[in-house]
Amino acid sequence: MTATHATTFFDTVLVANRGEIACRIIRTLRAQGIRSIAVYSDADRNARHVSLADAAVRLGGPAPADSYLNVHAVLDAAAQTGAQAIHPGYGFLSENESFARLCADAGIVFIGPSVHALTMMGDKIRSKNHVAGYGVPTIPGIAEPGLSNAQLIEAAASVGYPMLIKPSAGGGGKGMHVVEREEDLAETLETARRVALGAFGDDTLLIERLIATPRHIEVQVLADNYGATIHLGERECSLQRRHQKVIEEAPSPLLDEATRARIGEAACAAARSVGYTGAGTVEFLVSDAAPGEFFFMEMNTRLQVEHPVTEMVTGIDLVDWQVRIAAGEPLTLLQSDVHLTGHAIEARLYAENPERGFLPTTGTVLRLQEAQGEGIRVDSSLVDGLDIASHYDPMLAKVIAWAPTRLGALTRLDQALGDTVVLGVHTNIEYLRLLLQDPDVRAGHLDTGLIERRLPTLAFRGADDHLLAAAALFLHQRALEESTVADANGVWARPTGWRLGEPRASRYCLGVSATESVDVWVLGMPSAASVTVDRGVGTGTPVAAGIRVTGDGSVSADYRGMTRVYEVAHRGTTAGGAELYLGAAGFSLSLRHRSRAEQLAEHLLARDRVPGTMSPDVRSPMPGTVITVNAASGDAVEAGQTLLVVEAMKMEHKLVAQTEGRVTINVGVGALVKLDQIVATVTPEPSPDNTTDKGATQ
Repeated sequence: MTATHATTFFDTVLVANRGEIACRIIRTLRAQGIRSIAVYSDADRNARHVSLADAAVRLGGPAPADSYLNVHAVLDAAAQTGAQAIHPGYGFLSENESFARLCADAGIVFIGPSVHALTMMGDKIRSKNHVAGYGVPTIPGIAEPGLSNAQLIEAAASVGYPMLIKPSAGGGGKGMHVVEREEDLAETLETARRVALGAFGDDTLLIERLIATPRHIEVQVLADNYGATIHLGERECSLQRRHQKVIEEAPSPLLDEATRARIGEAACAAARSVGYTGAGTVEFLVSDAAPGEFFFMEMNTRLQVEHPVTEMVTGIDLVDWQVRIAAGEPLTLLQSDVHLTGHAIEARLYAENPERGFLPTTGTVLRLQEAQGEGIRVDSSLVDGLDIASHYDPMLAKVIAWAPTRLGALTRLDQALGDTVVLGVHTNIEYLRLLLQDPDVRAGHLDTGLIERRLPTLAFRGADDHLLAAAALFLHQRALEESTVADANGVWARPTGWRLGEPRASRYCLGVSATESVDVWVLGMPSAASVTVDRGVGTGTPVAAGIRVTGDGSVSADYRGMTRVYEVAHRGTTAGGAELYLGAAGFSLSLRHRSRAEQLAEHLLARDRVPGTMSPDVRSPMPGTVITVNAASGDAVEAGQTLLVVEAMKMEHKLVAQTEGRVTINVGVGALVKLDQIVATVTPEPSPDNTTDKGATQ
């Protein structure tokens, strides 16, 4: 990146954000010689950005409205620490024109564009109509403020299906909905309005034609306060799931030099049209079938999550230039100074469970190893012992790889993800590695629907016998160690299998899900034990196995001719109720060593259930907060009926009845629920007695 030097205007800057972006901004402020101020919520008291900053100020409770979105608390923090400027990062207050105006009123520099630019570009309808007047191509659709659902439905006939509903005030793909059929439009509009209002405080919607095989390409721009505007090339952001970017790269493998120059100039024209200053991104849709055509989608008036790939191929520190421009320095870069060298690819690491529909997860980071090496950059908020809560976006880190060629960057990124270990919380690392191996991804044949098409074919590794054997052997060794410490002569307490007559194997009941357990039997010492994995289909054959536990927490396990090394983290005791996390080459899995009490309770619940019937329990598929309850205890409900809605990390999930019957609701609005917590129970109605003729005369 370009060398940094201290600005003459700022000596203290407050970073009004959290997580990896706060850490990344603080890093550049430190390089500039500027004192950094962090802010934090109660949930982030021990967060990494707090310890990295020169000083930190508490804002309030965990909820964003009480902390990172509390504009008065943020401004008070700036005043009490003497900050002359506030860097908002992305998300939260980064595109809030009211906050930018309050900063100006308080005499504090908002490190971002003007209030005018925020106002014009912060609304998708307004921005689309505005840039069209400056020769920037736009997508056909309906972009008028104040339209009701009925008016949108009437006007939608001129757009045609499929179409895309977007919140006008939104960003980052939040609240976007595809409508394939006319009969689905009314219900989807209701959902879109509710999501938009909850996420952005504005339920204005727009409708656009859905471009076939679209590619999402965005252009990074820089502009100073003296009329200079340049672009730093484009980023390919087509690998998305539910309109949320997953993997980004620079430059795009689709564009040739002529198209790159045209789309770059269109981005600069959009920026100039509002007198833009600072770093911003203009987003375009480009049809894969017609790469020479592009359509303006929106302008993000802030730093982007994927900005590191631009930095890696240009050598330009975007945060450095944001601060310089905000401090009044002119751009010293000309368009001719910008050169794209090599290729960079970024993968977003999320706290989510791909095998559970990518629902967000929570937990505590029990073991952490982040990638290093040539061409590797990691922007991260992770530290050992960090609690991942459900109040914020689930992104934990970004892993970025640079290489002279695109295939070289893909290979480096895949290796870096394989070297990344995060145990104690579910992540999407395995899913990212599977995507990078996809033939179309490697060939650069991308579009925004590719991931959704590939998901059914992705083969996630599960709890195979080898992993279960390794987990049981680890627990077996821990049990031996714990019993030895407790009583050196307690032969009856040690799980050696010794008894009068034939030795007896130790049983470890490992829960692989909320409703499924596997028994693993271990006989003998771990270094030369016999292991049987019983999945309830008969008795397995004992097989010789061995385990070696290193001092740093990794486990090398041999089982049925295979040897694998796992990273292991453990919480709880081996007596039962313990959680065990195992990871290898980007794959990780959590298991629960179920106690006797848990097994007994499960047996009693299942004893009276008719085989083959649905479970009456409705469990939360993710930790989060109950935001609506749609039924009351005692109500008669039907299969598929929504009972309540749980929200976590900006995502809503409807919980439905699996069978008809009478419902018992166990939680209320505002309740915090855990993963797999039983939130409702549906008891089937007894079958009516059809043998009696109720109309017969007695």
